[in-house]
Amino acid sequence: MGTDGAREAAVAAITAAVTEAGLEAECPREGSFLVTLPGRAKLKTLVWLETGPHSLTLTSFFCRQPDENHADFYLWLMRKNSDMYGMAFAADEAGDVYLRGRLPLEGVTPDEVDRLLGCVLTYSDENFNGALERGFASAIRREWKWRAERGHDMRNLRAFAHLAEPADDL
Repeated sequence: MGTDGAREAAVAAITAAVTEAGLEAECPREGSFLVTLPGRAKLKTLVWLETGPHSLTLTSFFCRQPDENHADFYLWLMRKNSDMYGMAFAADEAGDVYLRGRLPLEGVTPDEVDRLLGCVLTYSDENFNGALERGFASAIRREWKWRAERGHDMRNLRAFAHLAEPADDL
């Protein structure tokens, strides 16, 4: 199959996978898809799928660069990479973190697209709170205190209640 045929087949496979899963998707230009995945810890994960001449690239923003604890934050993410299928955490020049994956066009099938989108959702959702705890604990504590003092809703901070607890004075 030629390059154009492989690309057309990949686009058809992506379209089929997204339709079958009932996912919200936009096609801002030919061969490109922006897919929205609903999550729990991270409420919404956007995935950019780009069919190039030889491969499909998947990119999903995970979180901005950490405010603190940089070494532990990035080391923790890099250790996660060794157990991940088809995707890896990567940082851009600003230090913002993305999930990235690449697949040869010949390997793009509806099942593989579904598997990779599931991986993005799993890796994003399961690691989001852990990343926030490592890189943004001080900001979470400040936000908790600010909301508590004003009686604001704490619903989306409940997973971080342990960070708001005052440290035991030993």
